Amino acid sequence: MTEEKTLSHLDADGHARMVDVGSKPLSSRVARASGRVRMRPETLLAIVDGRLPKGDVLAVARIAGIQAAKQTAQLIPLCHPLPISGVEIALDADDTMPGIQISASVKVTGQTGVEMEALTAVSVAALTLYDMCKAIDREMVIESIQLEEKAGGVRGDWQRHDHD
Repeated sequence: MTEEKTLSHLDADGHARMVDVGSKPLSSRVARASGRVRMRPETLLAIVDGRLPKGDVLAVARIAGIQAAKQTAQLIPLCHPLPISGVEIALDADDTMPGIQISASVKVTGQTGVEMEALTAVSVAALTLYDMCKAIDREMVIESIQLEEKAGGVRGDWQRHDHD
């Protein structure tokens, strides 16, 4: 393994550690993640029409995703707490799936990236959708949570290239 490919969260003895980023310069960083929740067509219609007893499912999932991004360091043990400067969550109904496509974009000016914050935002938004709709559809499936792209930092920009 090259030095770039080593696991920085492990010390010389293989024990978990929080990486010291104190000497890294501040830089503008962005990460975008995506995921989706598959569901029955009638569940999607109930969401779109606002007919669920718990209220506006998409608004609550959006707020949950934003809140999750801000709390990532509380959830993932070796993540650094970051002064997040922006979080955008998109929740789009997709009749062809059927279900909801989720995208989260997180921004920071800091010494480490926000990939985990974007992934956490998508995950919690998806879990919130499930929680709010489970009374009518327990067969929903949360899937394909993945990093789509990241920009900034020492390693530079990266974008997912799916291979068919």
